[in-house]
Amino acid sequence: MTLISIFTIAVIYFLYSTQSQRFENTVFTAPMLFMGIGLLLSHNFLDLIPIYTEVHVIHTIAEVTLILVLFIDASHIKLDILLKQKSLPSRMLLMGLPLTVILGAFIAYYLFPSIGIWQAALLAAILAPTDAALGQSVVSNMKVPLRIRQTLNIESGLNDGIVLPLVLLLAFLAAMSGSSEQNWIKFISLQLIFGPLGGGAIGYAGAKLLSLAEENKWVTEIGTGLASLAIAIAAYTGAESIHGNGFIAAFIAGLIFGNTFRKESLFFYEFAEAQSHLLTTFTFLMFGAVLLPSILPVIEWRHWIYALLSLTLVRMLPVAISLVGSGIKPVTFLFLGWFGPRGLASVLFALLILRQSDIANKEEILIVTFLTVALSVLLHGITAAPFAIRYAEKISVHTQCEEASEVEHMPYEKFIRDMK
Repeated sequence: MTLISIFTIAVIYFLYSTQSQRFENTVFTAPMLFMGIGLLLSHNFLDLIPIYTEVHVIHTIAEVTLILVLFIDASHIKLDILLKQKSLPSRMLLMGLPLTVILGAFIAYYLFPSIGIWQAALLAAILAPTDAALGQSVVSNMKVPLRIRQTLNIESGLNDGIVLPLVLLLAFLAAMSGSSEQNWIKFISLQLIFGPLGGGAIGYAGAKLLSLAEENKWVTEIGTGLASLAIAIAAYTGAESIHGNGFIAAFIAGLIFGNTFRKESLFFYEFAEAQSHLLTTFTFLMFGAVLLPSILPVIEWRHWIYALLSLTLVRMLPVAISLVGSGIKPVTFLFLGWFGPRGLASVLFALLILRQSDIANKEEILIVTFLTVALSVLLHGITAAPFAIRYAEKISVHTQCEEASEVEHMPYEKFIRDMK
């Protein structure tokens, strides 16, 4: 990056920060704004500011962002609360998510003649995770029933970590050329076993040691937050050092840490949220400035069709099937089905997996992924606030409906509510 590029980005962040409160009351989400600004600044368009970014810089930022997002999202989920409730997110994760991958793979296989079944399944898996940040007005609207807001938050917090092993496995299968059974065993043992074991061990040990420090009053509030983030980095690097997958390790470490260490840290929530927001918005800025312009000249009608189907049928039908018998109303089926934005995880999975694998037709997968994310940023950003208000009005007349039934707050939800 040139000095003028860094200066320009700094000015953009300053101006956005000074108006951030005002943007919260509009349809312009942070991902939409930064993607649009990046597109305007790109060399392919107005060339107002020449932002030249080495590919390895984007990959490095993507890796750090994914590590923190996986760890932080997983650490927010308390398994005991999730399991003891008749949970809508459990249905959507255990049934809806696999059905989404299957349906997406089926459509991709028949829509794109050049790609094989493993590449089609990989594309579907990359686009399966959702990103609640793209529809922030939905999960922050207090008029939307808590159960529905919590469902979307939990689903988006867990589905990227759940689908990651599948993405890795499908990437291996898509790149495999005459590989022996021995290669299968090696891949599964190193990536899908050593990664979770390493991450789980580090997350558990870190939580216990931090709990001991808390009990003896050895650690400050800031120290607790810093230690938490250090565990995320240690889980990634530790797993990679034993040839496990560091991203799976970061997710498992967050899950174990969050369910073992029970003290809420103000610094951890504020600092983690700030850093995650910074890295996420910067990723969308680079997405608009570098990645999106690279695919615009080669988009074909098939790409548009799959992107639109991915955001509608491929998401909404599996969600509806998974929620049959839950007692919720048809309007909620549609609401939960529509608000499955594709965002950060899909971009990062595409960058991290496809650059490391010798996958045929990887350009096709990149084009569809980036186009789908761009459309999602725009469509879900525009519809989040008005659809949330409309849905809240429709559901408010049913005071005894299943959607309005009481659910236990996740600890981080109580903590953030008390902070406000």
